[in-house]
Amino acid sequence: MAELNLSTGKTGGRSALKRMHVRVDLTAMVDLAFLLITFFMLTTSLTKPKAMDVVMPADGPPGDVFETSTMSICLGAKNKAVFYLGIPGKPLTEPKLSGYGQEIRKAIVDMSKQVYASTGRPMMVLIKPGEHSRYSDLVDALDEMNINKIQSYAIAKITPEDVTTLKQKGIY
Repeated sequence: MAELNLSTGKTGGRSALKRMHVRVDLTAMVDLAFLLITFFMLTTSLTKPKAMDVVMPADGPPGDVFETSTMSICLGAKNKAVFYLGIPGKPLTEPKLSGYGQEIRKAIVDMSKQVYASTGRPMMVLIKPGEHSRYSDLVDALDEMNINKIQSYAIAKITPEDVTTLKQKGIY
C-alpha cells in the first residue's frame, strides 16, 4: 500500500505534546487514475486515413473523349495552372492562366455549364501535371473535381503542346 507520512512526531526537542502520524492511503487515487486512463484509451478513436478512388487510364485518355466536352487542366510551377476546352493541339478556347482555389473552381463551374448547354453531355476533365508542378497541386485539382461533382476526370500525361503552352505563360 502506498502511504504518505507528513509528520515525524517530534517537535523541536520538546515532547510535551505527542502528535499523531498522518497516513494518507493513495491506493484509491492510483486505481482511479488507471481506470481513467483505460477508459480514455478504449473510447478514443484514432484519425482514419482519407483516401480517394482514382481510376487511371491505361494508355492515354479514356475511351469516349469528345473535344467539345473535354476540359484540360495543365498543372505548372508556382501553384498555377492553364486550362482550356478541347484536346491538345486543337483547343476550342484560348488557354487561360489560373491559380488554385476560387479561380479554378469558377472556371470549372462555368465551363461545365457551357459544355452541358452546348452538347447535352457532362464535361470530362483531363488533369495533366507538368514536370515542375508539385504533388499538392495535383491533390488540389482532384479536390476540385470532388467539390464540383465532376463525374468523369482522369490524370493524363502532359503533351508537348501543353508544355509549350505552359512555357508561353511562364509557369513551366
